Amino acid sequence: MTMYAALLRGINVGGRKKLPMAELRTLMTGLGYGSVQTYLQSGQAVFATDHGDGGSLAAELSAAIQERFGFPVDVLVRDHAYLRAIAEACPFPAAELEARQLHVTYFSAPVAPERFADLDAAAHLPEEFRLGDRALYLYAPDGLGRSKLAEALSRPRTNKGLIATTRNWNTVVKLVQLTAPAP
Repeated sequence: MTMYAALLRGINVGGRKKLPMAELRTLMTGLGYGSVQTYLQSGQAVFATDHGDGGSLAAELSAAIQERFGFPVDVLVRDHAYLRAIAEACPFPAAELEARQLHVTYFSAPVAPERFADLDAAAHLPEEFRLGDRALYLYAPDGLGRSKLAEALSRPRTNKGLIATTRNWNTVVKLVQLTAPAP
């Protein structure tokens, strides 16, 4: 059985797309997933399964959510090895930063640097970003809510054709822990 994390985009935010975590766990268990746990209310679940891959599992879960709750939810599914690799490849000194200063945006597909060619990165300093494997690392010293760079990076034309969902560093680390194989 492989442990995965499901990252749900845009649920339980501002009173929209309410999806109770207990109901999500029940739904996922009904799909045959094992060891289902949720983390926080903002759309993270971990589970084990021996069928499918990240893409097929994301599609299966997204379709089940649409059917059960009546609204679409974009879902990304990543396995433990990927999540660990993303955390280990962080280009910023994560141990020296507050979790609110460091974020990872996970993408549904690889992202070429050309997508960001028209972005004046120097104009946003000291905020910075770096690309990774289907991920973008964002250093925002004043937090995500005040980040002008985050706003620029999330423009629809920049993310066209992609599912993108962002997590703070605490969540990045916790998902690595929660999907780790049992000792």
